[in-house]
Amino acid sequence: MELGIKEINKKVAEESAFVAELKREVANVIVGQDEMVERLMTALLANGHVLLEGVPGLAKTLTIKTLASAIAADFSRIQFTPDLLPADLTGTLIFNPKESEFKVRKGPLFSNLVLADEINRAPAKVQSALLEAMQERHITIGNETYPLPEMFLVLATQNPIEQEGTYPLPEAQVDRFMLKIKVTCPTKQEERTILERMSGAALPAPRRVATPQQITRARQLSSQIYIDDKIKSYIIELVFATRDPAAHKLGAQKHLIAYGASPRATIALAQASKAFAFISGRGYVTPEDIKAVGPDVLRHRIIVSYEAEAENVTSENIIQKLFETIEVP
Repeated sequence: MELGIKEINKKVAEESAFVAELKREVANVIVGQDEMVERLMTALLANGHVLLEGVPGLAKTLTIKTLASAIAADFSRIQFTPDLLPADLTGTLIFNPKESEFKVRKGPLFSNLVLADEINRAPAKVQSALLEAMQERHITIGNETYPLPEMFLVLATQNPIEQEGTYPLPEAQVDRFMLKIKVTCPTKQEERTILERMSGAALPAPRRVATPQQITRARQLSSQIYIDDKIKSYIIELVFATRDPAAHKLGAQKHLIAYGASPRATIALAQASKAFAFISGRGYVTPEDIKAVGPDVLRHRIIVSYEAEAENVTSENIIQKLFETIEVP
């Protein structure tokens, strides 16, 4: 087993070389937001979808578009609106009068990276069409089923401050996103750099430094990264502590949690931590990897109670207490 770990470690060190170059290319366009970029790459390698939450103007769209350009991937942006129909995403059958037959016109979901902008502005039937494609990785148009690209990633955004005219995602649907990333405002120095860069010449175009095939190979290697039994136990302890706080020295948190994380959180923690280890150039997972991706995996899966809302306690506060209390192996 030790030899196997050494082999994986060596392969990861070689194969992950493109990650640093990819980060540099994105940084040539995007100022700051290093954590967001790192988490997007983690999701890309872990084959999981991302929910981005942040106020408008924080370069969410530009970041995703830049990342797609840097990996030579197909990119499509869908602006979710109340009048959107499922066929606007998936595609539809168009009748050709000359040939007297229906032909398939594929929708924007048939891309490598799909930005679902303001997903909570579309009605439930449209959200369901998107989330079904995310889960099943194929789309049915008419009587035919069409597979989505092997590298397929949905990055959905929602605005946390303007809720009028929105259709919030049900918790069961939110659970299908591997990560929920909170996008924060830049620092003063970063804002100055943004000002100088945006008020000058045109933005630099990112070079293509990777391909979808390379990402697919990296995913396969990432899934083989070694994760010790003690780390697996640590993941399970963290997830079970959200369901039964009293049994994990978190009795004071019991009345604050209405529902804990689902088994999807356990799987997502393992997959995301492996991808994060790959990005770090390691062939094995450490507790620090779990701590790095843990808040993004858990923050949308812990449903706080009415008592927590009354006390202004958020899932972020609970997660912080969770990692402070659960013993690290």
